[in-house]
Amino acid sequence: MAEVEFTWALDGYCARYGFLAQPEGLTMREAARVFQLDPQPPEAGTLNDYITAALRERNLDYFSFFLHHYETRLNGRVRRFLMRKGLERYDPERFLDYKMGCVLAMLDCLPGYDPMKEADFLTYAHYFIGNALLECRRQEEAGSFQSLDEYKAARGIAWLYNNSGKSTKDVIAEYANHQNCTEMTAAEYLALAQCNRSRVPFYQTVQDEEGEETGEDVSRDDSWNYADILWNSIRAKAVREAFEKLDYREQTLLEKRNAVCMTCGRVSPLSTRMSFEDLAVQFEGSTASGAERAYRRAVEHLACLLTEAGVIHMVRLKRKSQTRRKQKIAAAIYLYQVDNDGEWGEISFDFERGTAEVTALVGWDTSRTHRFANLAIQELLNCNNKALPKETWLVKEL
Repeated sequence: MAEVEFTWALDGYCARYGFLAQPEGLTMREAARVFQLDPQPPEAGTLNDYITAALRERNLDYFSFFLHHYETRLNGRVRRFLMRKGLERYDPERFLDYKMGCVLAMLDCLPGYDPMKEADFLTYAHYFIGNALLECRRQEEAGSFQSLDEYKAARGIAWLYNNSGKSTKDVIAEYANHQNCTEMTAAEYLALAQCNRSRVPFYQTVQDEEGEETGEDVSRDDSWNYADILWNSIRAKAVREAFEKLDYREQTLLEKRNAVCMTCGRVSPLSTRMSFEDLAVQFEGSTASGAERAYRRAVEHLACLLTEAGVIHMVRLKRKSQTRRKQKIAAAIYLYQVDNDGEWGEISFDFERGTAEVTALVGWDTSRTHRFANLAIQELLNCNNKALPKETWLVKEL
């Protein structure tokens, strides 16, 4: 017996809020109200009544009525997924993409919903909506994962690895036992997660106060590198603009070393990135160490451009003096500068005691938090004494 098709006409209804088509593009106000109808849809006892009517009459007009009333809650779920640990930004188009992904997921699962089982449609669709959000996120991660199941598995073992504090071997064994898979499969998922982490941030699946899945950073550290900032979608536009200001040599070094293509957006496995020896061959007359220095200068130049664009803060450190005892640096005075503004502050370090004192603040720092000075202090006190730099620079994300 052929399945009866749904109709979807919405005769007599139109969008209450149209798109203004402004030169600056879509606004968040527009993206948040795309399913509002005019005139007001007929009232129903509950949201689920619209769904049961849609199934009974095979008419998706009732699904539109459902969306009219559910849109505010759907907006909240999408925002909670996006706006955690650095994902918050004003991007109406991205927000609408995720939102439409959720709506398509609800449409896909609608025919399989059985009201006779006495479960609300939203309860039934919760899992499908969560998968839709994850699928949108997976698609943003430059095709690193072959399927949603693989992506969810990598997220799961990444969460366990980051939160358990156990060794890699123990994490693999625990995950394999819990998921009833082989340790080889678990190791592959962990390797995939670790490989991908240097290009795009991983987000653990946590439950908020309403039981919704949210995105939360589970990276093991907050160290900065070019590829991480490049493919963090929050900063992609600013990075592209900064990248275009680099010269050809700098662009090539950054792309080849980080296995990325700024033209098409492809991120290749890190195993395919070029070594400094290969880069030296590409730029004739250079050595491996020369190629490495050129690469680091290119990264620094990109960081300076991103600082000018207001994407990151940059802290420069320069050693002013030092005192040695037993072939180690016992104490030192470092100058520090924020965002290349020309003003230098000063920090006195006692490496034997593991202490530091800010003797002169820069204008960017506050007298109460010393946030940039503390960043420099943390970096140098945790540094191997033999590797204390004469000059270096650090990045603090906004």
